[in-house]
Amino acid sequence: MRRRFSFIAAILLCLTAVLAGCGTKDAESVVKDLDKTLSGLDSYTGKGTMTLFTGQQPLEYQVEVSYQKPSYYRIALTNAKKDITQIVLRNDEGVFVLTPRLNKVFRFQSDWPANQGQVYLYQTLVQSILLDNSRQFAVDNDAYVFDVMANYQNGSLARQKIWLNKSDYAPNKVEVSDANNAVMVSVKFDSFKFGSKLEKSVFDTQKNMGTPAAGGDQPTMADPDNGNANAANDNANAGSDNASASPDNGANANNPDYEATSGNSDDTNANADNPDKNAATNANNGGNDASNENAANEDSDGAMAPADHAEGTFTGMDPTYFPDGVSEVDNQNIVFGGNPGIMIRYSGTYDYTLIETQPKDVAVSAVKGELKDLGFTYGLLSGDEQKTLTWTYEGTEFRITSGNMPEPEMIKVAQSVQGEMSK
Repeated sequence: MRRRFSFIAAILLCLTAVLAGCGTKDAESVVKDLDKTLSGLDSYTGKGTMTLFTGQQPLEYQVEVSYQKPSYYRIALTNAKKDITQIVLRNDEGVFVLTPRLNKVFRFQSDWPANQGQVYLYQTLVQSILLDNSRQFAVDNDAYVFDVMANYQNGSLARQKIWLNKSDYAPNKVEVSDANNAVMVSVKFDSFKFGSKLEKSVFDTQKNMGTPAAGGDQPTMADPDNGNANAANDNANAGSDNASASPDNGANANNPDYEATSGNSDDTNANADNPDKNAATNANNGGNDASNENAANEDSDGAMAPADHAEGTFTGMDPTYFPDGVSEVDNQNIVFGGNPGIMIRYSGTYDYTLIETQPKDVAVSAVKGELKDLGFTYGLLSGDEQKTLTWTYEGTEFRITSGNMPEPEMIKVAQSVQGEMSK
């Protein structure tokens, strides 16, 4: 009798082991499946919450991601408390960063996101698993968990854990950590769907700006290759009346890669139909924000003026990160592009200037530069010897300019700018 019970117990244990193993695969099988999934990927949509732990306080953003084969992308980052949304698009015309609230459009000639990993893009997550031969694998309830190397612009991000649904390999959660295993970025997906049917309008620039495709008060984008920098030298004096009317006047002779055009859409047509006016505006609007010594002394018709020309007040935000050996030199109120702002100069190991303004005018820009992921937003890195990193956050436009500051350090400073300025 005992033998019979022992035999039955052994069968039950075997059945339990088999049932427990159902639906569970080893790392090699999952990796092969992921490779097939990535190869056959046509489209997907996802929504979730991204939390950044890089500042003094955690920052939360709602993330919406859409992808359509072969290379259409739409990413919306929204700060719910501030009701601010920034959208990144890739379509047939190029790569765009949109800030609808400011009617601002940046266009890039870039192969993004192929050259830049994004923590909320499925392709980036799967590629990091496929490429890391030292990957670690575990099973957590209904998810497969991979611990792999992180490959992002922020060099302090060392590793990431990726939770994938057992059923369809959709992402559940991502945690990116630094070298000390402290979580710096997390993304929790509320929903993720493969094979989504997406209309072409999802990736349309004008539709995402909330403006009609033609006519009306819509953003106008100049061609960044239209040679404005050369024409600007011949028309510099003609555009002084327009120079202080626009908040995004970053183009100048010392920074030809930053060929931004901006102004009020009612009276400025920065396009190929009006190249002289466009060039003249570019020549005068930029001033020379790369120059620490002369920036505050520009005439009020240029990009920058002393604070006594300002109308209204402006409260800036204070960076909490300083590179070793760097200290603040001075802090002064200015007018930049016709808007009140502040300029802070730093010196030491690196010399750089931080300019902050709050644009009020309608501004549009088509620029040459590199798209940089700052985590909470996207920035533009432009220039050669003098580099400028420009970004927008909570309605404020920031720009860091330096001739000797490494790009990773510029990004760290940018990521630390938060909170009201203490003066």
